[in-house]
Amino acid sequence: MTARPPASVSIDLDNLWAYLKTHGDPGWRRYPSFLPAAVPRLLEVLGDQRLTTTVFAVGADVVREDGAKAVNEISAAGHEIGNHSFGHEPWLHRYSRDRLEEELRRTEDAIVTAGAPPPVGFRGPGFSVTRELIEVLEERGYAYDASTLPTWIGPLARAYHNRTAPPSVDDGRGELFGGFSRVLAPVHAYRWRTAAGSALVELPVTTMPLLRTPIHGSYLLQLHGVSPRLARAYFKTALRLCLVRGVAPSLLLHPTDVLGGAEASGMEFFPGMAIQGSRKVAWLGWVLKTLREHFDVVGTGEYVRRTELRRERAVTRLEPLR
Repeated sequence: MTARPPASVSIDLDNLWAYLKTHGDPGWRRYPSFLPAAVPRLLEVLGDQRLTTTVFAVGADVVREDGAKAVNEISAAGHEIGNHSFGHEPWLHRYSRDRLEEELRRTEDAIVTAGAPPPVGFRGPGFSVTRELIEVLEERGYAYDASTLPTWIGPLARAYHNRTAPPSVDDGRGELFGGFSRVLAPVHAYRWRTAAGSALVELPVTTMPLLRTPIHGSYLLQLHGVSPRLARAYFKTALRLCLVRGVAPSLLLHPTDVLGGAEASGMEFFPGMAIQGSRKVAWLGWVLKTLREHFDVVGTGEYVRRTELRRERAVTRLEPLR
């Protein structure tokens, strides 16, 4: 029997307050949370599909009771916990090196206190990544970063986001999701090459081979809201292209992939929130089942451990966000 090629699945555990904060809604300061509703649902779907994955947790949630409980339950179920920054601000490119180190350290401490092993993987909010971040991750002993989304659609997503957001002072939203230069970024996993001889792996979030359009959960749900048949055809096409092009898909999910609008008050602006939570759960089950039919699916950390990488990329070639 021929072994199936590898794939990975990860979840960014972005909470309700983080979406409201990025969107410019002052209600975020109350730190509203949908983790008690989303996490059991996500664990149930993953359990039904017999999958262990990687969950990138936000430190500001993990220091709170519901976030610590979520991380403890997720880790106890066998899933890897990664670092998704402390404050979930998608403009890490504006941070000093000292502030980047503090974001990582505070989240590491919170994750360990919640009962999970120290994280070895990182994903920047809003796919925010810089040369300084890569160097700091290497210095702190991380095995991999997963902060790149190789697509040309970032500026379009930014325009949609900012059009629906209230006017505010310049807080970094004008630089969300990167620029058109990201279309040239690699779709395969690779190692960063630094003057110090980095061993840090970059694992991009997979986009449609050749077309470079997103295939992660929220985009699939947006298509599903237009036409379930279209969404299924789009995802199957993406997987076929991954097989033909030798791309190991890294599928990204979010809690919003299992929540309806009534469970996330204030997020009417976000794609797919008009779809009922039960329909989303059924759709996500189909997506994961279809992925498993063609690939050996693991978490991002396990994928990095199993894979021998020959590609390298100089950290000096890291494109700016804009």
